[in-house]
Amino acid sequence: MSTAQRRSATIVGLGMTELGKVFGRTTADLTVEAITRAVADAGLTLGDVDGVLMSSGMANDITPHLVADLGIERLSLLAATSTFGAGAGAMIAQAARAIADGSATTVVCTFADTPLQEGRRSAWGTSAATPSGYRGWNFATGATTPNVLYALAARRHMEKYGTTSEHLAEIAVAQRKWAAGNPLAQFRDPITVADHHASPWIAEPLHRLDCCLVSNGAIAVVVTSAERAADLPQPPVHVWGYGEGHRPRRLARDSTWGLETGAVSSGRIALERAGIGLGDVDVVELYDCYTYTVLVSLEDYGFCAKGEGGDFVSGGALAPGGRLAVNTGGGQLSSYYMWGYTPLSEAIIQLRGAGGDRQAPRSDVALVSGNGGILEYHSTMVLGRSEKQ
Repeated sequence: MSTAQRRSATIVGLGMTELGKVFGRTTADLTVEAITRAVADAGLTLGDVDGVLMSSGMANDITPHLVADLGIERLSLLAATSTFGAGAGAMIAQAARAIADGSATTVVCTFADTPLQEGRRSAWGTSAATPSGYRGWNFATGATTPNVLYALAARRHMEKYGTTSEHLAEIAVAQRKWAAGNPLAQFRDPITVADHHASPWIAEPLHRLDCCLVSNGAIAVVVTSAERAADLPQPPVHVWGYGEGHRPRRLARDSTWGLETGAVSSGRIALERAGIGLGDVDVVELYDCYTYTVLVSLEDYGFCAKGEGGDFVSGGALAPGGRLAVNTGGGQLSSYYMWGYTPLSEAIIQLRGAGGDRQAPRSDVALVSGNGGILEYHSTMVLGRSEKQ
């Protein structure tokens, strides 16, 4: 094994707290639990950890001071950072680079959030500051929440390419079928296209069943070298490639916002680093804050041509037994919403062969996406069950 192979990044630990309507616990408390579980899952101790990368969601209350609660005394890598839903991929990439250049040997990457409050109907708010200039149209028109802005993006795709609500419903139905085999999923009961259409409008053309869950909880993973992973108990998940592609939102003439995302460039970079093509991918774990993001991501990664996503997802193509295993745990639409750690955690479970009733028939290579902001920030990972050749 060459030096580069010995130092290639490998995910060896996964820790997950209770997810969903988890009340009475702080974001920091959940983070500590997830990290402790991940390190134990890896067969290591907190004393083995020399790097911590952390992020929190809407609560935005995680800081580097957290490591004191863990009792860790010496670190060579520490950061609290966020690129929103793209953060999981960005953190894994940072950990991989640190391991490759010897800056750290064992890095914990973690995310936690507690947006749900018991007795409170909505977890989402609007910006406290009113933007000036052109961006003031958001407030003038009421387009101040992710639901409305993603509805605008979905509508643009519909107008341009003929995408329909039936196409989006196919995605929701398929992912619920996968969720039926996931004991951690918040929603496991089957749904139909008719159920999708009957669910209330959130922001036309998006129904309730087009929109992700809101969840409290925390997830952590442990990243170390392939050389060290060989002596640890869990089946290693190797980081073959990663890439980022960020496109700040520009709602102006000639903008491609809503039609094309940063998945185009981040996917190309990740696949090139991995040295594979889409035909080598067995499992696809996509950031699915809305059904629409699944459809546009499949197009942007190249699983189908631009504008043909609706036809591609039809006929149960993404459901168990379909042509492509997508969001095998139910995704953020049906399982739990932990930003980029939802698709990452499911990819790890699949590559370990630990999916149980939802285990994909082929699961040697996974493509994992992250999407943050309103289609603004993107990351892609390619993960493998074996070492990259």
